[in-house]
Amino acid sequence: MQESETKTKIRCFGGRPGQEFYADYHDHEWGVPSHNDQHLFEMLILEGAQAGLSWETVLKKREGYRKAFHKFDPVKVATMSDEALENLRQNPEIIRNRLKIYATRQNARAFLQISQEFGTFAQYLWEFVNGEPLKNHWHQFADVPARTPESDALSKDLKKRGMTFVGSTIIYAYMQAIGMVNDHMTTCWCYERQ
Repeated sequence: MQESETKTKIRCFGGRPGQEFYADYHDHEWGVPSHNDQHLFEMLILEGAQAGLSWETVLKKREGYRKAFHKFDPVKVATMSDEALENLRQNPEIIRNRLKIYATRQNARAFLQISQEFGTFAQYLWEFVNGEPLKNHWHQFADVPARTPESDALSKDLKKRGMTFVGSTIIYAYMQAIGMVNDHMTTCWCYERQ
């Protein structure tokens, strides 16, 4: 992306100087509907890792997560040993919270079970919005809810299936990130894209 493009476009976030990586995420990934299981797993783990932190912090560590967790291959993550997970607690390239690290393996196992039951994780996930992104019409971020009935239902079901770090607020952010919900502001250049 050209620097002038980053500065001139009206976007929901990532418009400040020094936030080009954040603008790129906003412009090319956030809110774009995803049906790719590996990407869906990656975003699920990253959203869980974000709990209590800023999304910018997580995005800056994304490459570290990809290295630490086998490029988010859920089969490989599901078989990681306790020793491998403990070693990650010393890795400065990821968030070193023990519960979040172990949740990655636990969630990979549940992810694989869901995928087996429904054919793909995407098939399971998108049923919560009847297969189509929900498009909202927000004028300012203050209007955007932290959770919705859809995120409540998905969160409850994921917990029932054994996942952790999947509370309704985390899941709503996940739904926004993977395009199940279009929460671009009406003034944002991406609003009409989907």
